[in-house]
Amino acid sequence: MGFGINRLMVCALAALLAWSAKFTYAQRAFPFVFPEQRSIQVRDPSELRPARIPNTPPPPTVSNREELAPRHLTLDEAIRTALANSEVVRVLNGVAASSTGQTIYDVAIQNAGIDEANAVFDPTASVNNSFNRIDRPSNSNGTAIIGNRGDNYNLDFDLNKKIVTGGTLNLGVNATPSKQSQDPFIFQNPTFLNPRTNSSAELSITQPMLRGGGRATNLAPIVLARIETERSYFQLKSSVQALVRSVIEGYWGVVFARTDVWARRQQEKQSKGALDLAEARLRAGLVDLADVAQARLAYHNFRASLITAEANLLQREAAMLNVLGFPPYESERFVPVTPPQQERVAPDWSALLLLAQERRPDLIELKLILEADEQRILQARNQALPQVDAVALYRWNGLEGELPIGTTLSSRPGQFTDWTLAVNFSVPLGLRQSRANLRRQELVISRDLANLDQGVHAASHIIAGNLRNLAQYYEQYEAYHAARDAAETNLRAQYAEYRSGRTILLNLLQGITDWGNAVSAEAQALLQYNIELANLEQQTGTILETHGVRFYEERFNAIGPLGRLGHGRSYAGSTPPDLNLDRYPTGDRPSEEVFDLETPEFPSRRRASPVIEPLPVP
Repeated sequence: MGFGINRLMVCALAALLAWSAKFTYAQRAFPFVFPEQRSIQVRDPSELRPARIPNTPPPPTVSNREELAPRHLTLDEAIRTALANSEVVRVLNGVAASSTGQTIYDVAIQNAGIDEANAVFDPTASVNNSFNRIDRPSNSNGTAIIGNRGDNYNLDFDLNKKIVTGGTLNLGVNATPSKQSQDPFIFQNPTFLNPRTNSSAELSITQPMLRGGGRATNLAPIVLARIETERSYFQLKSSVQALVRSVIEGYWGVVFARTDVWARRQQEKQSKGALDLAEARLRAGLVDLADVAQARLAYHNFRASLITAEANLLQREAAMLNVLGFPPYESERFVPVTPPQQERVAPDWSALLLLAQERRPDLIELKLILEADEQRILQARNQALPQVDAVALYRWNGLEGELPIGTTLSSRPGQFTDWTLAVNFSVPLGLRQSRANLRRQELVISRDLANLDQGVHAASHIIAGNLRNLAQYYEQYEAYHAARDAAETNLRAQYAEYRSGRTILLNLLQGITDWGNAVSAEAQALLQYNIELANLEQQTGTILETHGVRFYEERFNAIGPLGRLGHGRSYAGSTPPDLNLDRYPTGDRPSEEVFDLETPEFPSRRRASPVIEPLPVP
């Protein structure tokens, strides 16, 4: 009967397993029995966690420009705003901004690796407890099956600690109380202890003498973890340097775009005036239809250039909002009010190279990589040695129990002891793997030195290019400034000549084009000069120091050494940049007004009435 019930239960279990495998999505027989994954399951995107999106109106375009209230923004305020919103670091790429992937949490995340490396030297305690009952049947009397039950308890405690020399200390305690039931059919030994307790305590040390031994080798993982934390810090610093440079570049880019819009708008107005003048001269019969057609074509071309300039301004303002951490739409339109620097700077070439060698984050990272590989070569040299371990052990043994007559016996402390001294040796014949690893690390060191030399070499050429650009942009600024004065004089002259009918319309249109281009080129050259000053500071690795930017450590509460049962501890959580100091001059007028944006005034079109001399009296 019992066998039939068991067989029925086995059949039912098999049926349930088969049913759950067939209807995968319907149900599962047991939560710990999972069917085969025979198809691809992908969740609908609506089931994923929603992300927060900005609740803002549509961004402005050239078709729906909205008159927003102006908000004066200095360059120092712009940098300060970007640093305050740099939880994820953003940089400018042309007229767009993107994330570098660096966050203020990266250094703290990497810093946890130091404790992971330190944990190798933390003591490890283990306690094993087992309660056992053994009841084996026997027929010792030859006529009946009887039990021979035994009860025992086993306690095994171990405390291990690795030391910085590579050795391992061990403290072990073992105790095993046991009690055996008496078989009435078996004669009991009168000297047999029942119950009885066997115990022992031992202290041992295993110290590698060659491979695995040595303070420097065993501390190398901790040094590597600290180097990785430093690398993460300087990678974050490099990204924040790029952020500050991006804000400066975007700020002056907006100033240039505003200047360019003004110049193109003046060109449109001037070309409209030229068109009106040509139409008036056509009505007076002084020119033909070709002049009017040419003037109308030029007017629409200037109007298209104005639309392009306005679109470029919107793109640069949007990129600036992105870098600053603002949404695409702001209720106020920021107006730059910091004037660009117009004085020439003469950097010291030797001082720049010295600063770059010491401060550039990429060169610092190459130095840290070299230090890390020097630690790895220490490990590789150690691994290329034979394994020779010295072992020492001392054990105290104990026994106590009760005789069948009721007398208690126990050993004295330290009465029975064991000790062991040993030297263990092992080595792979030829040490091929460890020698190959050592060769690799030696070549890696050579590669790191070459990369460091190349980094300094490349940095020197980059800084040399910065100096050439500074000289070029400033010389261009002075040349374009003179060209602008000449273009304004030429424009006035061409307008007067065309109005008088002494020149063709093309000369006037060319004068309008040259004047607008000169205004735009002058502003672009000076603003590129200011951007290049920021680039030079970034290339020497000093842009944060010159702006008074430092990093500080924010902490957070996390689980402590006592786990969930104890109080939390304060740990490094993030390393955000501090706010910058004021460095640039401020003003109460838009930055582009430093270029004296005044529209050229032309003489009135109305001619003076000729003086008619009276006829002589006959």
